[in-house]
Amino acid sequence: MSLSFEGRVVLVTGAGGGLGKEYALAFAERGASVVVNDLGADTKGGGKSSAAADKVVEKIRAEGGKAVANYDSVEDGEKLIQAALDTFGRIDVVVNNAGILRDRSFARTSDLDWDLIHRVHLRGSFLVTRAAWNHMKKQKFGRIIMTASAAGIYGNFGQANYSAAKLGLLGLSNTLAIEGSKYNIHCNTIAPVAGSRLTETVMPPDLVAALKPEYVAPMVLWLCHEQCQENGGLFELGAGWIGKLRWERTQGCITRHKNQPMTPEAVRDQWDKVCDFTDSTKPTSVQESLQSIMTVLSKVESGQDVRASPTAGPATVASSSSGIDPMVAVGQKLPPSTFSFSHTQCILYALGVGMSTKDPDHLRFLYEGHPDFSCLPTFGVIPSQAAMMDGGLSAVPGLNIDFTQVLHGEQYLELYKTFPTSGSLTSQASIADVLDKGSGALILLDVNTYSGDELICFNQFSVFVVGAGGFGGKRTSEKAKALVLPPQRAPDAVLVDSTTRDQAALYRLSGDWNPLHIDPGFAAMGGFKAPILHGLCSFGFAARHVLKHFAGNDPSRFKAIKVRFVKPVMPGQSLQTEMWKEGSRVHIQCKVKETGDVVLSGAYVDLHETAQASAGVPQGGLQSELVFAEIGRRIQETGDDLVKKVNAVFGWEITKDGKNAAQWVIDLKNGSGALHPGPYAGKADVTFTVSDEDFMDVVLGKVNPQKAFFSGKLKIRGNVMLSQKLEIILKDHAKL
Repeated sequence: MSLSFEGRVVLVTGAGGGLGKEYALAFAERGASVVVNDLGADTKGGGKSSAAADKVVEKIRAEGGKAVANYDSVEDGEKLIQAALDTFGRIDVVVNNAGILRDRSFARTSDLDWDLIHRVHLRGSFLVTRAAWNHMKKQKFGRIIMTASAAGIYGNFGQANYSAAKLGLLGLSNTLAIEGSKYNIHCNTIAPVAGSRLTETVMPPDLVAALKPEYVAPMVLWLCHEQCQENGGLFELGAGWIGKLRWERTQGCITRHKNQPMTPEAVRDQWDKVCDFTDSTKPTSVQESLQSIMTVLSKVESGQDVRASPTAGPATVASSSSGIDPMVAVGQKLPPSTFSFSHTQCILYALGVGMSTKDPDHLRFLYEGHPDFSCLPTFGVIPSQAAMMDGGLSAVPGLNIDFTQVLHGEQYLELYKTFPTSGSLTSQASIADVLDKGSGALILLDVNTYSGDELICFNQFSVFVVGAGGFGGKRTSEKAKALVLPPQRAPDAVLVDSTTRDQAALYRLSGDWNPLHIDPGFAAMGGFKAPILHGLCSFGFAARHVLKHFAGNDPSRFKAIKVRFVKPVMPGQSLQTEMWKEGSRVHIQCKVKETGDVVLSGAYVDLHETAQASAGVPQGGLQSELVFAEIGRRIQETGDDLVKKVNAVFGWEITKDGKNAAQWVIDLKNGSGALHPGPYAGKADVTFTVSDEDFMDVVLGKVNPQKAFFSGKLKIRGNVMLSQKLEIILKDHAKL
């Protein structure tokens, strides 16, 4: 009885020619509805055309079959599956066949050569299959083919990128076979040899012609049919021949005894037995692999006879198995990195840390035409992080670490001048110290960033490597920028800002491309239910809260910031920054408002104290300056009592000659009360607008406040009745 695919919907990627075309035609011939996907690119991934897919669809339809063309890249996996759903209502079979080549000897393989191959072959197959997965689970049927290669199984000169991606597909397929089995989803891997655009670059023409794609397609159809129960298999095939592959393992050899050290000499002396395939085994699962190790442990600990004994004497202390050697690493310089930017990057960063045009005070950071257009000070982390993002640490001698176990622990940034809004900067990074924290290693990475010869800023990244401790190093360093606990009192100010669902997606455009912050699948592998916000994004939120509340959004006042990253933030949650001002330092603690979890701790921002700031008033030639200076002194003396009696925030807008000349905030609601120059970061309960001259007449009792209000000299917004409470702090006119 012939195999039929009536009622089945099949997606074949890269189906515009070669093997993919043959698969599509074969499925259609046996009744399947086929989505013919082909980007129409050349063999190196360049270009785009609909012609290839269209021709295959035309051929299928001309022969009475059902097909639709799709021209999306496999990196848009959802679109490919949606095409099947929109046209045929379901998806039953996915044949991951799309591929390109960028062959180079390993030394000449560029980042682009590597990334493009992995994006198309491995990541593309992942994205397409993931998009189909839940549909297959719901219908309790699915068949998936991954296309590997002999190059992936055995390796091949000039194809390091291709080989790595192809073997990666086997690992992906093996796991999907396990996870999908209870849903009747089977996943198998093929390593075909056939004439195609890809193989014609590595095979003679007569061989390409002889190895026809139609000698491969029947195997693919069988693996994808509902009768076939094969799952998790790997097959080589071509020219009508099919062979199944499996892992083979020697019996191995135990090279240690209980309570005795294991030595390299023992390994050397038993090497022939380690590599002897006589009586080899064929493990098929992780469980079998682990069981073998557990058996070894049982034998050794019980003192049973083993096939070999260590022959060397007592082992001497060697370098740490953690791969960390501070003696070698400390002082090492990383390759310098350059960073060129314009106002666009400054604005994008400001948006990424939550600034918005809904707040007029943010416009100076969002509009390049603003007379005071500025770059947020914390943008200073962006040029310097290239040393981290570009893998510079991986080249440092003495730091043989697993980068999947690297966490960003702390961050310090200090500016030596106001950050420019454009330019070309150079960053030089070095290993300041390496600490042994027991459960891990802490690497202090110092980065100096220059504009020409001028030092612009300094960053210190504290990088924690989980599981890399225990190498016998010191636990503390005088080179580390210390954290400082906040005062034991209520905060002087608290600001809350909501992040958006797309906050991480927006922030990553400033250069941190870690998929942990955008890819749900990648986040899940890290143990998170969804992508998390960048720690440096929360860092930016908190810093601008301080800048606004205590420095009037003047970036020249910003000196330094230090934070510890404690817990992750989910995009969409609200960040609550608690602030305590003590001299020129503002202590900060940042929480997720919805949960109360602290996300930034031991943190502070140092501000430059200008002459006007230290006096508590701006220098603008205004009579009202002295009045607000006296109000500030009164709040410092009796702030707690005033907060209890008043419980309100008053905003003041002082004008001179019809123009805004100064702004003040009298905060008698939060903490012990405070007087701040500049606008209020939140919403004041009452806001007054008055000229400098009329203000003096009112506070000195020369003009009745009600008369000034009704005559239009004193304008009030908000809760007018609260204005009566100002009498408490404005009384005693002589001192004012």
